Amino acid sequence: MKTVGSLVYMFFEHHLKAEKGLSQASIQSYRDGIRLFLLFLAKTTNVSVTKLTLADLAADHVRAFLTHLETERDNHIRSRNQRLAMIHTFFAFAVGQEPTLLREAERVAAIPRKRTQSPATRYLERDEVDDLFSKLSNDGRLALRDRALLLFLYNTGARATEAVGLTVGQLTLTPPPQVRLHGKGDKWRNCPLWPETARLIANMLEARSPRATDTSPAFVSNVGRPLTRFGLYKLVKRHTTQIPVIENQRAVSPHVFRHTTAVHLLEAGVEVNVIRGWLGHVSLDTTNRYAEINIKMKQEALDACMAPSCSSVGPPRKPIWQSEPKLLEWLASL
Repeated sequence: MKTVGSLVYMFFEHHLKAEKGLSQASIQSYRDGIRLFLLFLAKTTNVSVTKLTLADLAADHVRAFLTHLETERDNHIRSRNQRLAMIHTFFAFAVGQEPTLLREAERVAAIPRKRTQSPATRYLERDEVDDLFSKLSNDGRLALRDRALLLFLYNTGARATEAVGLTVGQLTLTPPPQVRLHGKGDKWRNCPLWPETARLIANMLEARSPRATDTSPAFVSNVGRPLTRFGLYKLVKRHTTQIPVIENQRAVSPHVFRHTTAVHLLEAGVEVNVIRGWLGHVSLDTTNRYAEINIKMKQEALDACMAPSCSSVGPPRKPIWQSEPKLLEWLASL
């Protein structure tokens, strides 16, 4: 019979890494969730983590853990659902290794996600982007890096992990400039760069000492080490403090630049499948949601089908789909 420790080890080393090939960031997310769960089990059963048994992997303990996350750790429902998804994955793997867990695994699988309202998608308007770049300082040792990095985020819509993990070898700064981004699911995609973005990055790399090689990180910290996600968040926060935050709206983060890129591409008339490839979305449904949040395009659509003014003769024309002969003629013309 396998132990809890051996199941956890195989789950990470054999399943998540070898079989699913998850990124390091995803594995760390699983690690944090499973660690919280194991520590909760140890506290609940009053034993050390190393003394946990398969009998402790019970659905009742999972339910208690989820309640603990919400009531004692003040986690949002989204965080609670994320932890539950990890536990579902762990139990689905564990029962394949240890069939005696089947009954509890079935009970765990039956624990539902809690319904919650999706967070509002924050993006910047074009005048806010223009204002941001117009106010960026050109003085200081890191001024060029900050301008190049922010323009890169806006140009590419790159995720935070894609930006901080970028190496010089992934960049092509000669015409036509482009970048090869390494995204979720170990997937690669090419994204075009504006000439101004390529020029700023080239100037930044030229000024770096010691000279960057193909394996060097494209963006580094003030001490020359690879920029971290935390460092990127601090950088974006520092330069966007002047952008007002409306009530119930998130502060500007690197991901807000990703949303901004998507919305502005949509406003420019770029086809949604192109935007999907640009951002590296697996599902078109993810990209389609940007059409839902763009109030400008909704207003333009409303203006395009506006009813005649009150000075017009007669009421608005009857819509074509309410007239059967016209509807049939229109269908035949397609």
